[in-house]
Amino acid sequence: METLLIGIAGGTSSGKSSIVKLLKKDLAEAAVCIEMDWYYKAYSDLTLAERKRKNYDHPDAFDIERFIADLKRLKSGETIEAPLYDYVEYTRRSETQTIEAKPVILVEGLLVFSYEEVRDLFDLKVFVQADSDVRLIRRIRRDTGERGRSLESILSQYEKTVKPMHEQFVEPSMKYADVIIPRGAHNHRAVSLLRRHLRRELDEITRN
Repeated sequence: METLLIGIAGGTSSGKSSIVKLLKKDLAEAAVCIEMDWYYKAYSDLTLAERKRKNYDHPDAFDIERFIADLKRLKSGETIEAPLYDYVEYTRRSETQTIEAKPVILVEGLLVFSYEEVRDLFDLKVFVQADSDVRLIRRIRRDTGERGRSLESILSQYEKTVKPMHEQFVEPSMKYADVIIPRGAHNHRAVSLLRRHLRRELDEITRN
């Protein structure tokens, strides 16, 4: 099966997930979504307090070998057992999730353009931009509402690791993007152009 591997990067709460959801809705059963966050290292040998102190915005926080291996298998048309991550316990869950290859594979993550071997797998690289204040507000809402985090812990993590790692790794990776979408999912014209492009690419795959 011929596949398109689409990388979607950007800062925390920039709108990556919203754009992926729009693309997935448009492409329906022809697309599958992969989140790089699933591939955080488990750090199961550490206590919860120690795991909380780890820098999860650095490239070293990810099990990059497994991530690359799974992307290659999906691109080859194989089914994978992807990990699941527990954001409350800061570790990997014991269960996995079965992901079947589809014609379009949407890969979302802060740092998906930070690794050359990952970048080389993508057929299209999209970087999502958003104002830093907007991203922080969205992160606070998400982490308090969905991940059981306190406001103090969110702001502390943002100051110590999220912001400096964004400046050191995430923002510089934008230079590798083929497409840049300012204002995230609110940029309806840019998202619409991306959706039409992927639909044309999918139609081309189907005809072949």
